[in-house]
Parts: sequence; C-alpha cells; structure tokens
Amino acid sequence: MKTETKRQLKDLIKTYDCYTEVMGYDAAKLIKEDGRAYGGFVRSAKGKLQEYISNELVRIAWNTELAKDSKRLSVHSNKIRIPIKLECVETIRNRAVKNYILANIQRYHYGLSVDKHVFIDGKMILGIECKAYTENAMIKRILADFHLLKTKMPDLLCCLFQLESQLVGDYSSEVRNAKANPSATALMSYFPNVDLKVVTMFPPVKQIDECRFPKELTIEKLEKALMFFVSNFQNN
Repeated sequence: MKTETKRQLKDLIKTYDCYTEVMGYDAAKLIKEDGRAYGGFVRSAKGKLQEYISNELVRIAWNTELAKDSKRLSVHSNKIRIPIKLECVETIRNRAVKNYILANIQRYHYGLSVDKHVFIDGKMILGIECKAYTENAMIKRILADFHLLKTKMPDLLCCLFQLESQLVGDYSSEVRNAKANPSATALMSYFPNVDLKVVTMFPPVKQIDECRFPKELTIEKLEKALMFFVSNFQNN
C-alpha cells in the first residue's frame, strides 16, 4: 500500500476519533436534558459517519492507491428514475385509466437512491448502502432497492457497508462476502439478480445498546475495507 494512502487513512482515523468524541458528549447531553434514547441518536449519527468513511475510501482507492484520473470518478446520491412497467399498464382493464397513464407515461416513475452512487466515466458501477449496523428488516429493504436499480443497470455492483452487524453468522465478520445467516439468505433467494457484497468494519454486536462509541478504528480495518474498493475499481 502506498505511503500517501496510509497517510490519508491515518487522517481518516483522526476524523473518526474527533467525531466519536463529540458524538459521545452530544448523546450524553441529549439524554440528560431531553430524555432522548441513546440508541436512536447514535445509530443515526453513526450512519452518517459510515457514509463519510465510504465516500473517503472510494476516493482514496481511485485517486491515490490506483492513481486513476479523478475527473473520471463521481460519487453522489442523486435520484434515479425507475419507470412504471409498460407490460403491467397493458393489463389494466379500465380503459380510461390505462389511456391516461399511457398519455402521461413520463410522470409515472419512482425516484430511487442508495447512500452512495459511484460513477466512472459517467456510468454507475457501484451502489453502496451505509449502515451503523444491519439486521434482517434492513436487509429486506436494501435488497428491494438494489433489485430496482438493477432493472436499469444489470451490471451494477451492490454493496452493504456497515460499521457493525446484528446479523448472526459470518456476515458480522470483517470484510467478507458471507452467506451464513439463514434469514438473510432466505431473503436473498427472492432477489437472485442482487449479489450483495457485505463489508463490516467492526466485530459483531449482540444488542443495540452495545453499539456505543468509542470503538477503535485502526489502519488494518480501513485497509481491508479499502481493498474491497480497489479490487472492484482496478479494471475500470
């Protein structure tokens, strides 16, 4: 790994440490003053932190480690239009409703996005859903979102990038494409076009209350996550 890459990863750790220190203070203050639940506040904040980490790792992988042209890469979460299925419109028995939809077909779409859309040369190659932690209800929604995106982009690589996991089995292991969780695997069987890659930063948690700051973020953890992006970018 390049020296500059390691320097940037160390800077990312410093940012993480500062953020978690402030977050712990803010969470304690809110609990004391407003009686707010610790878990919900921290989960939301950690989700935003994970979005930041993923964004930085994508750029470090592309710009620094692979030394690719930064102008070729863009990362955002702009909505993608998922159009109504015309074959379903054709089955509508009410002729007036059917004709109205067909006459206004451009209005019938759903705006969909995941947390990070990674484009190279204007083509979306990777979608990243960022989570503080993930359990099966979240997996169901993630699979549905990626399924819809892949109706537009069949070759899209789909990634769940999480700080921690509440899934049993080795989905909770760090940086593995595991499929050991029975419920998650059952859900995935209904979305065969979504080969969901799961990247987990920290060891598993058993209860939400354990998802507390601070957890140490190390160079080794970031390097493993970074290599996921490097391996999927290097042929572009």
